[in-house]
Amino acid sequence: TYYAVERMLKHESGIIGFPLRLLARENYENVSAKIGNEKVGLITGEEKIIPDTAKFFFCTVEAMPVQNKFDFVAIDEIQLCSNSERGHSFTEKILNVRGRIETLFLGSLSIEKILLKIFPDIRIHKKTRLSNLKFYGYKNLTRIPPRSAVIAFSQIDVYTIAEKLKKFKGGASVVTGALSPDARNAQVE
Repeated sequence: TYYAVERMLKHESGIIGFPLRLLARENYENVSAKIGNEKVGLITGEEKIIPDTAKFFFCTVEAMPVQNKFDFVAIDEIQLCSNSERGHSFTEKILNVRGRIETLFLGSLSIEKILLKIFPDIRIHKKTRLSNLKFYGYKNLTRIPPRSAVIAFSQIDVYTIAEKLKKFKGGASVVTGALSPDARNAQVE
């Protein structure tokens, strides 16, 4: 993602589609701080910040304005084209959306063979992850390192785990897909 943002900013205009509103928002805020709010837009299913002078857009994949033409286009986590609920949006972007000058598809190697069949002349660059992710397995919540992410797959589990973390660690931020943009941004903050 870092590479894609840096590539985009070398062009006159660009757009990146993300799988999560939070990722779009985070990158929007980072680039806004770097080059100014007036040059950057955010488009998700819930938020639209579109200054008249915006040249660079951070969007969820579903909310990307495909009728606009950009010098640079990137789609993040393209392996999600295999997702039964959202895959059609990623597939549609892979097949139909291109930057006038440069297009990047970011994702896991699981999609490499499919891309090579669709685009035999595609260039594939393998980048090492800049951040270090570690899976700690199922640990006692009192022993997890600071700034850890705990993933849960039900609302009940999310809030039960958050309460335990607040009790033992002094605090927790809860981010779920059902939060309003303001609540989600406050949790991230």
